[in-house]
Amino acid sequence: MIKSMTGFGKGEAICGDKKFRVELRSLNSKQLDLSVKIPGKYRTAEAEVRNIITRQLQRGKVDCFVSFEAAVADTSAHINVDAFKAYANELRKVCQENGISAEGDALLTAVMRMPDVVTSEEQDVSDDELKAIVDATEQAAAQLDAFRVQEGAILIADLLSRIDLIEKYRHEVEPFEGQRVETIKNRIRENLQKLAVEVDNNRLEQEMIFYIEKLDITEEKVRLDNHCSYFREVAATEDAPGRKLGFIAQELGREINTMGSKSNEANMQRLVVMMKDELEKIKEQVLNIL
Repeated sequence: MIKSMTGFGKGEAICGDKKFRVELRSLNSKQLDLSVKIPGKYRTAEAEVRNIITRQLQRGKVDCFVSFEAAVADTSAHINVDAFKAYANELRKVCQENGISAEGDALLTAVMRMPDVVTSEEQDVSDDELKAIVDATEQAAAQLDAFRVQEGAILIADLLSRIDLIEKYRHEVEPFEGQRVETIKNRIRENLQKLAVEVDNNRLEQEMIFYIEKLDITEEKVRLDNHCSYFREVAATEDAPGRKLGFIAQELGREINTMGSKSNEANMQRLVVMMKDELEKIKEQVLNIL
């Protein structure tokens, strides 16, 4: 099944008075490039979150965002009242001795920045909360995978239609091949006539045959047809064919480029340019295939 590497997925799970949300965003990448952003108190769940995403998504640049909402304020911050009073009294005393005003917001801001005024207390994380994060991650990964399948079907349909066009243009080249040979022969004879020299016709025919054989594109056409057939076969039978389709696209490019260099005829070159245009679009789209 063809899958795209781009997509989005979201999962939610409720535990007590908290709702956990996991969002996944994926772009194309040669390998799995996973970034996980999770609240510090739930960092112990990160390893399992990574394992779920790795198993499900395989490749891509994936950003994972884990967040939660609580019905009541969820904070581990604690103000040390004794330390607050001590710092405030000392600051007022120093300010009075030096004729500096130290009241209101300025005093509050200064005191709150002092060491040990604001402390944090570690809160225990329950197994149910960790399970909720895991469940939300599995939902998000499944949703993103379904998104990839849907987009992959669209991508492969577009790619195969462009392969069809390349084959169509390849067949349209053939009528111009015979015309090209006669055009080349006539041009050589006309140039020789202009030179007004005696020519050995047998030797001339041999040389023209040798020259025209160099311009023959039969092998390129056969290989191009084979590569197109192989492209379809891989797309139909392999689960994650992105890399292999990219390699086949490179081989298609070699044959098309060789045909272009041997064309030596305006209509053939025009068709080669059209094949190259479709191939470039294929190369761009293949990068998004898993």
